[in-house]
Amino acid sequence: MKILLSGTASDSHTWNLVYLGLFLGELGHEVAGLGPCVSPELLVAACRRHSPDLVVLSSVNGHGYRDGLAAVHRLRAESATAALPVVIGGKLGVAGCRQEADVTRLLRAGCDAVFGDGDLDALRGFLAAHAREQVPT
Repeated sequence: MKILLSGTASDSHTWNLVYLGLFLGELGHEVAGLGPCVSPELLVAACRRHSPDLVVLSSVNGHGYRDGLAAVHRLRAESATAALPVVIGGKLGVAGCRQEADVTRLLRAGCDAVFGDGDLDALRGFLAAHAREQVPT
């Protein structure tokens, strides 16, 4: 699977992206990494350029909810990316714990999955299920 891995607009952290890139690569996926501080417009342009099967957004700075919401709204507004699967994970808020209302809003906005901070097992499970869905019958 071709995965576009990206940080969010206000997040300048890179260690999470390096780790996730290695993790996804070890699972056999082709990973195109955009790096940190990716605006929604840049994300849409990169999707057009790379034609990924999935977008993975990662946040460490605690503003992942706000930035992720803007990114998924922008992706869903474009015909070329409207149906593209998008997941987000990491530290999505500054409260220090998962805010279910934020998760619900991200899912309603168009995220296909929202993962807790460091929940690689859930990401692995999503990728496996998504790969099974892509296999022609």
